[in-house]
Amino acid sequence: MHHDVHWMQLDSRGQGDGMQYALVEGVPQEATSGANGICGQCGAPAVAKCGPKVMHHWAHAGRKNCDPWWENETEWHSAWKNLFPSQCREVSHTAPTGEVHRADIKSPGGLYIEVQHSAMTDAERSSREEFYKNLVWIVDARKFASSFSLHHILPDPSLEWAQDLAWVRVSRPPSSHSANGMYFKFSLIAKDKAEWPEGNMHEVFSLHHIMGQVEASYIGHHQYHWRRPHTTWLSATCPVYLDFGTERMMRLETYPVGNIPCVRLISKSRLIADLLSKTSAGDVCL
Repeated sequence: MHHDVHWMQLDSRGQGDGMQYALVEGVPQEATSGANGICGQCGAPAVAKCGPKVMHHWAHAGRKNCDPWWENETEWHSAWKNLFPSQCREVSHTAPTGEVHRADIKSPGGLYIEVQHSAMTDAERSSREEFYKNLVWIVDARKFASSFSLHHILPDPSLEWAQDLAWVRVSRPPSSHSANGMYFKFSLIAKDKAEWPEGNMHEVFSLHHIMGQVEASYIGHHQYHWRRPHTTWLSATCPVYLDFGTERMMRLETYPVGNIPCVRLISKSRLIADLLSKTSAGDVCL
């Protein structure tokens, strides 16, 4: 039987290896002075740490954390986990192969949610996505906020008129023209090519000419520029939400008209509500 285990201790530096719960006589218990228990995931002895300068917690006796995917707990991690019921935090998951890892959060509907602060390799990201499958990433974006800039809005790509607009990608570094929004029209490009097959010059338009129409159809899409991007998140196969420390989250997406990189702005409250109610990662915040 696998028990839900909660790992939340912070040391004096704001991070550390610790568990909110260990098993005492088979029952999850919080740490109390002098108590002994076992880790609910690996079965190793756990000792209660109840000093005056750290949050009361359990720690593995004489060994590091038993999950190789674990990263040092920060206040940012704890803040996100505390937005979910206690039974949803740090839940162990066993694959058919017998491999065991604990997700930061498992929602009531079966979504696995990993809140990621530290850098990650492509190999580890891919391994976690394959292991959990129904997974949502929440990434601490505060550390690269100075190299990330949000640019012009984009219309709802499902609309017929919006599918005729070929947006110019924001340049590197962003020019005032591309950052403010420029586009071609696919219909005019086709007409130009019919009239001048060898030609490669097409009329370009500015967003401000149709700003009212775009604003009326806006559902959160923006172009952006990310200097020195963390490319593993651009390659992720599961949804990635960037947390810049505000109420506004950004989901990394590809705008389907022209396949250009974009983000979609989503309120943190809506994201949390969907994470608590949805059963499929792909249905969150659609």
